[in-house]
Amino acid sequence: MLFLFFLCMFRWFLLASAIYKVTHLLGFLQQSALPFYLETGYIEVDEFYGVQLFYYFIESERNPREDPLLLWLTGGPGCFVFSGLALEIGPLKIRSERYNGSLPNLVYRPYSWTKISNIIFLDSPVGTGFSFSNHPEGYETGDKSWSKHAVIFLRKVGKEIELHKIFSF
Repeated sequence: MLFLFFLCMFRWFLLASAIYKVTHLLGFLQQSALPFYLETGYIEVDEFYGVQLFYYFIESERNPREDPLLLWLTGGPGCFVFSGLALEIGPLKIRSERYNGSLPNLVYRPYSWTKISNIIFLDSPVGTGFSFSNHPEGYETGDKSWSKHAVIFLRKVGKEIELHKIFSF
């Protein structure tokens, strides 16, 4: 059922623009709107193959202009970064409860790293999580191609999302 939840989210993201501010999430129990700033989107890192890296950006809940920016990469390939957001350091967590056939419930984590830092959660390398390529040849995941994609991502991301209001790139 968790897979179905993420599949539905993925289809929703494909219909959205390349960058989207998220204010509500299915399964978030505590409030009607998220109590933190969340932005998601795709950054193209290889024009020839159409490689798009997916990210979540969560603004610091303390002082976004003063707090550091952290890039979170979950071990992969194959481990999508939502696990870091909902199971490790992010402001959401999946509520532990017996499976009842419905979507998982998300609750606010009061001790998130976003209390003291801005965080970009990046689905990387291509093929991990929601990151994709338009051509099979674009799914090269070696160190050389990954590092090239990471550098391009970092150069572009500040121009594309709300980071330009916080940091100078």
